[in-house]
Amino acid sequence: MFIRTLFALLLSLALFSSAAIAAEKNPVVIIETSMGNIKVELLAKEAPLSVKNFLEYAKSGFYSGTVFHRVIPAFMAQGGGLTAELQPKPGDRPPIKNEAGNGLKNDRGTLAMARTGVVDSATSQFFINIVNNDFLNHRDESPGGFGYAVFGKVLEGMDVVDRMAAAPQKRQNSVFQNVPVTPIEIKSVKTIK
Repeated sequence: MFIRTLFALLLSLALFSSAAIAAEKNPVVIIETSMGNIKVELLAKEAPLSVKNFLEYAKSGFYSGTVFHRVIPAFMAQGGGLTAELQPKPGDRPPIKNEAGNGLKNDRGTLAMARTGVVDSATSQFFINIVNNDFLNHRDESPGGFGYAVFGKVLEGMDVVDRMAAAPQKRQNSVFQNVPVTPIEIKSVKTIK
């Protein structure tokens, strides 16, 4: 009787632990683009505000019809806020707190929040690091050293990002440089897990 009770207790603990681990799994999204799909794991434990912000934009359909408007080979691909006409898409939410001090690095294949020179100014735009960009990492609390908050990593589709970087580009004007000649549209961002 004791052994059966002990076995039942151990089994229930194992099942509870498995359920707890499953509940803590990070969200995974598919960024569907006109050049192919990019599967991304969002790092909710390290960057909860950035992940929540990104998922709110995704769930509302905001990213559909935006483009990767700034693609710099051997650097990064930025998108998620402008239309193909390089106009801001209406519906930006308030800026979020910068989580660059979360210990994550701007390494190849990571996603980070784009922002202005103001530390806490990120809204919808994000970028995918094409190479390791150590100079974008958090160094200190100063405006110049704060860095860019990494909140996700590409699981599949870096070949798509590399094709983006290799696509012909143009200089639109003094503001928009490294603009893909053929717009690279974000068709949707959908959570798959």
